[in-house]
Amino acid sequence: MQQPPRDQHGWDPFPSSQRDKEATKDQEHTPQTLSPTYRLAFDDADFLTREELRGVRLQLEMMKPEMALIEAGILSTVVLFGGARIPEPGGEAWAAKNETQKRNLEANARFYDEARRFAQLASQHSADSSGGKEFVIVTGGGPGIMEAGNRGASDVDAVSIALNITLPHEQAPNQFATPDLSFNFHYFAIRKMHFLLRARAMAIFPGGFGTMDELFEALTLIQTQRMQRIPVILFGEEFWRRVINFEALAEEGTIAPEDLDLITFADTAADGWEAIRTFYEF
Repeated sequence: MQQPPRDQHGWDPFPSSQRDKEATKDQEHTPQTLSPTYRLAFDDADFLTREELRGVRLQLEMMKPEMALIEAGILSTVVLFGGARIPEPGGEAWAAKNETQKRNLEANARFYDEARRFAQLASQHSADSSGGKEFVIVTGGGPGIMEAGNRGASDVDAVSIALNITLPHEQAPNQFATPDLSFNFHYFAIRKMHFLLRARAMAIFPGGFGTMDELFEALTLIQTQRMQRIPVILFGEEFWRRVINFEALAEEGTIAPEDLDLITFADTAADGWEAIRTFYEF
């Protein structure tokens, strides 16, 4: 007896949707087949981008990266956040609007090197301990500190993940992320979920609203015990204490004093990685 076609998941008695899609390419062009209503629903971009299909798009953005990461065998990650506008040392502070911003961005360029070095340390540990499956660097995939993170992994021939997002400015995929682990998102919420689903640690370098959004999302989830506690390391203690008065939140009673213990400050890549090693005792 002839067996049904076999795919990577086992026997499947039904023809694949891909086969239907290929078959429609060769159909005779008639007014009926050319009508938008005749398109296969899953192959109709105009239909999928309708307002009523938002829930479906949210699900697709959740599933596509998840399935790819499972297939790649990625078990855990180290999330590396930081400003897209911080240049590589010696590079141009392209986002500066005045001399003060230019001077500060150039001074903060040292964090590009620290982020790159930190990613090297994490990625080397990943390669040595798990064959590149645990503690894999994941960034937002853009320029600045994000580029430094992907670049550090590339320096030691390790894979790294990029979770990009479509924006009117700043965000284009950097060249150092592993191509098969580079993803693009429309929804910030789903992107942030993917940052945290496998996170074993977070390395937060100086940045702007986006960096702070991602930082406080994680702190909120840890504080409320909606996710397990992981090391949250803020690189550049002087920067962070200047822009956020964490102690004032505790003094005002809006957070508990012990919530301050969720944060660890570090100024060098070595200190940040040592904090992770101490937390996990390896």
